[in-house]
Order: sequence, then C-alpha cells, then structure tokens
Amino acid sequence: MLKAGIVGLPNVGKSTLFNAVTRTRKAEAANYPFCTIDPNVGIVTVPDSRLEVLSQIAKTKVIIPAAVEFVDIAGLVKGAASGEGLGNKFLTHIREVDALVQVVRCFEDPDIHHVAGSIDPVRDIETITTELVLSDLETVNKRIDKVAKDAKRGDKVAITEHEVLKKLQPHLNSGKPALTLELTPEELVTTRGFFLLTDKPTIYAANVKEGELATADQNPFVMKVREYAKAHHSCDTVVISAQIESDLIDLSPEEATAFLKELGVEESGVGALIRGTYKLLGLRTYFTAGEKEVRAWTIHTGDTAPKAAGVIHSDFERGFIKAETVAYDDLVKCGSVASAREKGLYRMEGKEYVVKDGDVLLFKFNV
Repeated sequence: MLKAGIVGLPNVGKSTLFNAVTRTRKAEAANYPFCTIDPNVGIVTVPDSRLEVLSQIAKTKVIIPAAVEFVDIAGLVKGAASGEGLGNKFLTHIREVDALVQVVRCFEDPDIHHVAGSIDPVRDIETITTELVLSDLETVNKRIDKVAKDAKRGDKVAITEHEVLKKLQPHLNSGKPALTLELTPEELVTTRGFFLLTDKPTIYAANVKEGELATADQNPFVMKVREYAKAHHSCDTVVISAQIESDLIDLSPEEATAFLKELGVEESGVGALIRGTYKLLGLRTYFTAGEKEVRAWTIHTGDTAPKAAGVIHSDFERGFIKAETVAYDDLVKCGSVASAREKGLYRMEGKEYVVKDGDVLLFKFNV
C-alpha cells in the first residue's frame, strides 16, 4: 500500500490532523516542538459517495471502501538538512513515503507556540522546501561524483544518469524542488532512481481555526498558500481545521453532519484531503457490485483490465479472459445492469483495455 507522509513545522497541527484522518487518538498532540518522534502510521478509508449509490442498485448493505496509508512525521525545523532538530532521522522518514501532505498553519493563536515566533505560511513552506532541497542537492552531488567515471568510460546508464543529474544540480541550487524541473518521460524514470525528497508529489493542508472554516476562502493566509503552492510547486491546497476534525472523531456520522452544518460547512476538509491525497498518489478506483458486497478496488492510473483483475487475486490476472464493464454514471442513469445491457452501455473489454476511474467490472477468467 502506498504511503502519504504528513509533514510540516512543529505545532502546526500535524498530529491532530493525523488523529482526525485515522479517526484515532494514536498521535500525541501537544503544544511543544517534537512531541512526535517516531512516526505514527494509520490506514485511512477513502470517502466515496458512489459506494452508497451502488449498494442501493446491488441491493446490499455491505460496503468496503478503498484505503490509503498515512504517516505522521515529526516536525521539521530550519537546519534539519545539517542535523538540527531530528535532522537526518526526519529526512529518512520522508524518504520512505510516496507523497507528502504538508500542513501549514493559517491562524493566529497566542496560546499555541510557533517555532518562528509569528504566523507566515509562505515562510514556513519555504523553510521546509529549503531543507528538502539542501538534502537533495547533497544526494545529487554525491551521485554525480559516483557516476562521472563510469560515464567517461562510455557506460550508457551512467551517461544517462549524469546528464539528468547535471540538469537537476542547478535547478536545486536555485532553491527549486526537483518536481518542478521539466524533464522528458525517460528522464523522469531515471530521476525516480535517485529517491529525491522534493520529487515527491505534494498537497498542502491549510489549517484554519474552528470559526474560520466556513469563510476560509477569504482568509489572507489561505489565499497566500494557494497562490504560492500553485505558482512555485504546481501543487493543490485543501483547507482543513484540524481542531474541528479532532472534535468529530467521537461523534456519530449524524452528529458530525449536524455539527458541521452549525459551522456553515457541508463536508469536513479531511474528506477532500484524503481524496486529494489518493489522487496525488496516482491511485484510481474501480468497483465490483453484487448481492454479497459493493467494493472499491485501488489501481494505478493507466492500469489495464488484467492488472486490475490481479488486485482481487493473482489467478484473475493470470487467467484473464475478459472484463464485463459499465461506467458508474451509465449504471446509475440506467438503474440496473440489465437496463444498461439493453441500452448497449454494458460491454466486454479485453486485455488492452485501460480501466477508468468509476468503472464497475465483472471479470471472466480461467486457470
């Protein structure tokens, strides 16, 4: 299972958010730096309103959603790349995840300490970016020294690596994350082998106070984060209130809905954040729907039907014959598989078919 790491400066709401997305109180949330040292890990279900609709069509009450893994990583401080704070330990934990959720504090509160002494979300983003870039620059410089001799001898792999590294070096030196460097598809494949911290897809979580969630679009801190993240990192921003999410943990779904309604919002930011992270990881969902259960299955963007079948069981992929397929929207419009079949919307797909997000599938196989 792919992992998303929750990162940020100390005391910005990371552990509170982790507890909210995992609906636990696993992570200690305290008003002092480094209350998290060892990462907390939790499996998070992906909210998907399509499952409830499919369960009604399939006439079943059993729903199994998709899931993704979140990791709560200790707060980073200026100088981490040279060992400050938890230093290399922190950077190692980041290296082990597949995507980053960076929590940025977007509220004033004199009772909650900020390591920099004031609230400036863009400065906070730049602090973390600088530390990750410095770590990556060290990695690239070492790699250049390592492959240079082999490249001179004519080793093709070394030559390819050396060329890409020489593009990365000045880009990182200018303070820009590796993810924003324009590379060919072949060069991108080479870059993945370097395991750079700033090459990980990132989404920003703008953390606001409880009373500011409904008007977050007018929050000047949130506006700055959105603008900066899009312009400098090509990243999306989701607004959340970690404290609200923490309060929702102990409420029933009905109570949570009523609570959010009182605050003037329809959905908590965590649902949008989980879905955004799922997509960020390059994950997509297809469904199986029958009287026994309705289930969301996780695949990667671009996976073919046999690969999707293999997620259920390796025998399904090995003995794949065909996939009976109907798009979610078409099935909902028709109201049943029988009706979709009558209208020519239920079709047979072979081994080359690339599964789309929302496809409802039934696999035929023989082993």
